[in-house]
Amino acid sequence: MEDILILVDENDEPRGFMGKEEAHRLGEKHRAFSLLIFNGQHELLLQQRAKHKYHTPGLWSNTCCSHPRQGESLFEAIHRRLPEEMGFDAPMEPLFSLSYRAEFSNGVIENEFDHVFAGSFDGEPAIEPQEVEAYRWISQEALAAEMADEPEKFTPWFHLVMGDPRMTAYWKGRKEKP
Repeated sequence: MEDILILVDENDEPRGFMGKEEAHRLGEKHRAFSLLIFNGQHELLLQQRAKHKYHTPGLWSNTCCSHPRQGESLFEAIHRRLPEEMGFDAPMEPLFSLSYRAEFSNGVIENEFDHVFAGSFDGEPAIEPQEVEAYRWISQEALAAEMADEPEKFTPWFHLVMGDPRMTAYWKGRKEKP
């Protein structure tokens, strides 16, 4: 069964519903979320998208990203998708939101109002191979260097999230806490 996405305006106000594939084909703005999980060493958990995904296959991105379904809150969706993709759940805190539009060579258009959340986890993920090819933990410095040297290895939305000054400040603040 196809997911029914929540279509939104520029202020994240709901304006209707549409199937996921149609929304991505037409480029309709919809609600989404991006999760960033950190461990006790202040490293970020990255996921490599499964190589058969219909857009951005094999690219590295944030820990988990998805969409709430019709009738589902952001927090319900987060606590559904994180265990489905990464095999664990974690408390989350909202960080910020951003809007972006990215067009891909296969005709898919991501047009999202993306809510960014962060959480903590110190175990090993149990990835779902239909969703995730691989995972790794990475430091802020190593990630910045890799994204500068090989930007094509990362999803467009991950570039936006990591380039946002609020993200930089949040990660720095995590490292400064005792």
